[in-house]
Amino acid sequence: MGEHRSILIFAEQEDGEIHQVSYELLGKGRELADRLGVELNAVLLGWQMESKSSELIYRGADNVFLYDHPSLRDFDVIRYGRNIVKLVRETRPEIFLIGATRIGRTLAPRIAAALKTGLTADCIDLALDEDANLIQIRPAFSGNIMAQIRTKTRPQMATVRYRVMRMRERDTDRRGKIIKMKVEVIEETGMKIIEKIRADEVNLADAEVIVSGGRGLRRPEDFKLLQELAEALGGVVGSSRPLVDAGWISKDHQVGFSGNTVKPKVYIACGISGSPQHLFGMRDSDVIIAINKDPTAPIFNVSDYGVIGDLYEVIPLLIREIKNKARRGGKSDGKAGGDD
Repeated sequence: MGEHRSILIFAEQEDGEIHQVSYELLGKGRELADRLGVELNAVLLGWQMESKSSELIYRGADNVFLYDHPSLRDFDVIRYGRNIVKLVRETRPEIFLIGATRIGRTLAPRIAAALKTGLTADCIDLALDEDANLIQIRPAFSGNIMAQIRTKTRPQMATVRYRVMRMRERDTDRRGKIIKMKVEVIEETGMKIIEKIRADEVNLADAEVIVSGGRGLRRPEDFKLLQELAEALGGVVGSSRPLVDAGWISKDHQVGFSGNTVKPKVYIACGISGSPQHLFGMRDSDVIIAINKDPTAPIFNVSDYGVIGDLYEVIPLLIREIKNKARRGGKSDGKAGGDD
């Protein structure tokens, strides 16, 4: 590995809270670092974040490079990028991992371009070959193949999807160093936050209950039926790719290889046959319930419960029963567990 003797992960934060993908990256990064016999480091930028730095050590980091300054309170790709590029040039990590989030997908290409190194986007797994090179695994050709990519340049950079890596158990006995870095303060970047408005897009990755529709739906308006069931359970609506491609629902609802990877407590697949691309995105759900008229549909092979029937008959019955239970005083907050 020459002079590149560490792995670095970008610890993403927003509004003072560290994104869960950072802990997933630390979990995989720790695994790779132990195999290579190198340190695992994290870089954290923000304002008044020192109290949160220890959590990164508890989750696997050996060192946390902390950039703490009011100018870094809100994400600015120029301010963040300039400081991180300088750090990477100084520490020369072998591998640099960033979450494939809204922030990560904005930041990573700029850093890679500045460092003149390669970048593999939206990885779903990482491995090492016999020469200790990073194998970056990601879906290609609409998820029909799994590409294995190696980067000749250093650092080897990749963005990694949220909810595909396992976090390590939190260990408060772990010890590491919090290294306070000198911040390069950039007064004007050409960008200014005027107002923060919460996006309307659905947050599938963190949902505990997801009701998804597939080709069994007859028309776009029928997503209202799924929405009613999802609301009754305190969940959100998902979709298979064909309906997104047809313009029936926006892409932020898409589950699968080229959409979102989800791990809800309950996943209800309505009229979804179960293509490999879709199954990849939801197979780790705690409980999978399938509703499909075709008893040979592949979705039943991964389901915990299966209903062979017409979703237009089954779902109204489910909604009615859930509402009746709520009226009788049963649980109605939609959270899985207990006797529900």
